[in-house]
Parts: sequence; C-alpha cells; structure tokens
Amino acid sequence: MRLSTVILPVRRWSEGGREVWQRAEELGFHTAYTYDHLSWRSFRDGPWFGAVPTLTAAAAATSRMRLGTLVTSPNFRHPVTLAKELISLDDISDGRITLGIGAGGSGFDATALGQEPWTPRERADHFGEFVPLLDRLLTQDVVSYEGVHYRAHEVRNIPGCVQRPRLPFAIAATGPRGMRLAAGYGQAWVTTGDPKAAATGTAAESLEAVRGQVERLGKACAEAGRDTGELEKIMLTGFTPDRPLDSVDAFVDFAGAHAEAGIDEIVLHWPIDGSVFEADLSVFERIAGEGLAQLGR
Repeated sequence: MRLSTVILPVRRWSEGGREVWQRAEELGFHTAYTYDHLSWRSFRDGPWFGAVPTLTAAAAATSRMRLGTLVTSPNFRHPVTLAKELISLDDISDGRITLGIGAGGSGFDATALGQEPWTPRERADHFGEFVPLLDRLLTQDVVSYEGVHYRAHEVRNIPGCVQRPRLPFAIAATGPRGMRLAAGYGQAWVTTGDPKAAATGTAAESLEAVRGQVERLGKACAEAGRDTGELEKIMLTGFTPDRPLDSVDAFVDFAGAHAEAGIDEIVLHWPIDGSVFEADLSVFERIAGEGLAQLGR
C-alpha cells in the first residue's frame, strides 16, 4: 500500500504554495497530485491556479516525490496541446509525472468555453477517442489522425517522454467503457467510490461498492488479455461516508479494509481550512508518518 496526497491549487506560490509541496515530499508521500479544473465546486469564487504550471513549479521545488493530475479530462483539454505540455512537464520533472485522466463531469469546466455540457454518453464518446489519441501522441514522433471529435495533422512530439514508452496513465472509471479504457491503456485505475453509497449509504456499503468495482476491473482486464495485477488501484478519498482523517486509527481501519478490497494506493486531500476538505493538519501529518507503519505494510 502506498500513501499519496492531492494538493488543490488554491495558494499563491509565494504565500505558502511552494512550502506545501515541499512539506508533502518531507512527509514521504508517494505522489502529490492536483486537480486539473478551471474551477471546482465550492472553490469557484476563490483562488484557483492552473494544474500544469503548478506541477511545473512543484517539479522544480521537489526532487523525489512523484507528481500528477487527479484528474485531467476532455472538458477543456485537447489531446494535441495536452501531449506537448505533458512531454515538457515529464522532462522538467525528470520523469516523475503520472497523468490521472477521466471522462469529466457536468461542472463548471463543462461550460466554461461556452459550449453546452455533454451528456454522459457524449462524455464517454469523447473520452473513448481522447485516450487512444493521447497515447499515440505521447509514444510516436509524428501523428496524424481524423476522428469524430478530434483531429491531428502531422503533429510532432520529439523527443517524447522521459518515461518510456510514455508517462503512466491513471484512468478514472466506474462504467464498462471506462473500465475497458483502463484495461487497454492504463498503468493505474482510479476510483472515488460509489456516488450512491456516498450520498445515502454506510461505510460498509461504500466498501462493498469499491470491492465490486475492483472485480469489474478484473473482468475488463481479462477480456483485454491483461493481468489485473499490472494496474495499480488508486482510491481518492473524500467522497465516501468514511472519515479517515479523524484519527490515525480511523485511517488505519479505512486503509486496511480497502487494501483487502484490492486498493494499492490511498490519496488524502491536503487539509484546507473552511472547506469541505477541512481537517486537523497535525493529525494529517501523523497519518503520513505513522499510518502505513501501523497498517503493517
């Protein structure tokens, strides 16, 4: 089991932003991710910075910890421009970048460019074209492509990623089409749990839902002729009935149960006062220092 964190891009770099990323590395987190949104829910009317510049700065301020998005989506990204940014970011970080990627939702990003929000099927259709094209752009020097939703004309991406054949994809998916993409293109799979269990269920029901998701991922991998053990299983916390940041013991119980369900990596939100991610920073740091040791992993 690995322990990671997600640091929302809400702090000016000169006013604590740099220090948070450096502290995450000091605490020994495996990866520090950030959201790739133009804005997000209750943070919409407050500070919010871009993911790629933030990760570029974080790459310069750290040296060991992996970095990544959790998650990027097609809502306002195009594979051609995203690929160029990712290759640059992978180079600057000396090969420490993971791309968390999902189909996106119906939030602010979905309409920020003036378009009508896509239906769930339209999001899945875009995602199903976005991921394979991005894979090609990150692994081939020259790419041309004519699709339903995306085009690329003699796009050059030289010298490619530091990580070979490309930086890893962590694909967020719960439905069958997304699971197939994870099985086909992912080096990791991401879940936030089951939204229904989060809204009205118990912690036990949420855990059972995650266990079912892992089983469905296994079936998708089997259909793709792939060993499910090749994919890391990542759990982004904060969207289930559980409260793993209440205490070290609460985290150990949560992490142990989810490890048994097949999860390999737990991601905790860095505490933000006065927000939905408010938590005791001292407890959070104790979890980072003691949680996995108490779990015996």
